[in-house]
Amino acid sequence: MTFRIGRIASMAAVALIVGAAGAAAGLEWRASAGEAQTLASQTRTINHLQDEVSSLERFLSSHPEWSAVADRVEPSVVTVETDDDLGSGWVAHADAGGSDIVTNFHGVESAYAVGVRSVEVFHFDQELKGTIVRVDRTDDLAVVHVSERLPALTAVTARPKAGTWVMAVGAPLGLSQSVSVGVIAAYRSIEGSDYVQFTAQISPGNSGGPVTDQQGRVVGIATGKLVYPGSEGLGFAIPVQTACASLVACEQA
Repeated sequence: MTFRIGRIASMAAVALIVGAAGAAAGLEWRASAGEAQTLASQTRTINHLQDEVSSLERFLSSHPEWSAVADRVEPSVVTVETDDDLGSGWVAHADAGGSDIVTNFHGVESAYAVGVRSVEVFHFDQELKGTIVRVDRTDDLAVVHVSERLPALTAVTARPKAGTWVMAVGAPLGLSQSVSVGVIAAYRSIEGSDYVQFTAQISPGNSGGPVTDQQGRVVGIATGKLVYPGSEGLGFAIPVQTACASLVACEQA
């Protein structure tokens, strides 16, 4: 009887051991499945991050260091002031005789209308004397000449495609040497005139300033924007070819 009880106890112990081993095996199997799921999730996360890094690398490789572009462009951008108006301009041509600055006609129109040809031109901390030498009322353009030789910008010879990154430089609200970045959204014909539509933000004071590409070449002359309730406003520029065709001898790349 004692033997039987002992045997039963031994069998029970074996059963418990087997049961424990079986339980351990089951736990080990479930843990492996969990680890596999975790590993799979981590792998997906790593792959996603690698894709994000690759995308960012492609983005950075296709975008210039805009501060470097601004450094090249800003020395050729000025602020043009009359008694009534303030706008921007950029140096399209320069030689020993001075510099020709392109700006918008509407920025100097009030002075021009009463026979005034003198304007104030601000180049960083310099105040220069400018003279309105040519105007194109139809295309809203004017050329101001200063006797100082300033660095000139080059103009594109071909029209960049929609989606091309651009930078607007000027004096929005009188804040000179301000830059904003966007893309060419489209090319539009409005009331018979051609315009470059772009997404870089501009404000009053930007008019006449350059819109440049990634190489600092002038694509257009900022002229205004359309504003609707609930919208950020649509910027428009006069294609630089319009100015270079007959108004000024542009430096071209």
